[in-house]
Amino acid sequence: MAQASTVYVVTIDLADMDRGVYESLELRVARHPSETLEFMLVRLLAYCLEYTEGIEMTAGLSSGDDPAVVVRDLTGRITAWIEVGLPDASRLHRGSKLAGRVAVYTHRDIRQLLSRLEGEKIHRSDALRIRAFDRVAVETVAALLDRRTSLSLNVAGGEVHLSLDGRMFELPMTEHRVDGA
Repeated sequence: MAQASTVYVVTIDLADMDRGVYESLELRVARHPSETLEFMLVRLLAYCLEYTEGIEMTAGLSSGDDPAVVVRDLTGRITAWIEVGLPDASRLHRGSKLAGRVAVYTHRDIRQLLSRLEGEKIHRSDALRIRAFDRVAVETVAALLDRRTSLSLNVAGGEVHLSLDGRMFELPMTEHRVDGA
């Protein structure tokens, strides 16, 4: 019998000063049995850093055709396709054809991701934004996540700071482009 997803309830006070986004969010996140806590945390971070009207988390790893996070306009058209982890070029190509904007958030080895994408056909690869978090920082924070978690996420000057259980964490993030883009 297949294992069921574990539901996490995460309350987030989001203050993204770079984009002027200030929200209190309560998210119910289904963590697929094969999904690591680190992957789920990066999915949450991507959701917050891309937060806008029409944003939603998909079913994650159990939703094979959908990205980790998607933004739709009022007509249901996809306006942003947001992947997490190490997506392959064909997913990014498909997402770029469907959406106006594509982004990838990862905590994995950025060199591995970039080498996988190098030379591959990706529609509008020059517009693809890849953001990589420091793996150790993600692992440290992910280890503290409970099924009911409250945290604060602050973004200023491109720096990401997270407060959880009275502890502050800096989450170093670097931006990358696909080679040749």
